[in-house]
Amino acid sequence: MPLKSSTLSIVLPAIGLALSMAYPSVAVGQNAQKPTTYEVVDPPPCTNNKGETVRFVDSQRARSGAAAGMAIRDSGGKPVVFRSNYSATPPEFQSFIDRHECAHHQTGDVDRPHPPRNSADHLMNESISDCVAILRMRDEDGYNHAAFNRVAAAMRHEMAKIGFPEISINSRISNIDNCFTKYGPPQDFVIGILKQRGLLLP
Repeated sequence: MPLKSSTLSIVLPAIGLALSMAYPSVAVGQNAQKPTTYEVVDPPPCTNNKGETVRFVDSQRARSGAAAGMAIRDSGGKPVVFRSNYSATPPEFQSFIDRHECAHHQTGDVDRPHPPRNSADHLMNESISDCVAILRMRDEDGYNHAAFNRVAAAMRHEMAKIGFPEISINSRISNIDNCFTKYGPPQDFVIGILKQRGLLLP
């Protein structure tokens, strides 16, 4: 079942069509501590709405210490997700970023005009990608509610580090919790979005 813009509320920044995920604080001076690093997870399978395989490419495009993903087409026109500095955030959140960025390909966002940043349409695209991501983690990776809570805790931590207000953090977590609890299989959800957008291939 596709989401309706009137039922969702979320405020988060994006890099192009990508969701910027983590900007760890960097301590300076005598009390500076080495940032925690994590093992980088393998990317999930990803196919866009046109049946093309999406490549995942490790990159250092984001500033040092920032974990981020970017869903685009590369210079040759091939669908790709750039993964920047994933070792800066926990594995559960790395997996969420991957599936969020994959969802931009799955739902056709990458090939559609990008709406103005922080517009209602842009925020809806981000909310939809969040929903697809958490549904995939639930159904494909076997995430139960305890595992969901780990994703939500990591999301809360990363958003708080870069200065998001509590209301924005709570709104985003509420959105993914609603998706996790109430929606069916991720492929059905994606098909509903594609139908709504007139992008479903015959």
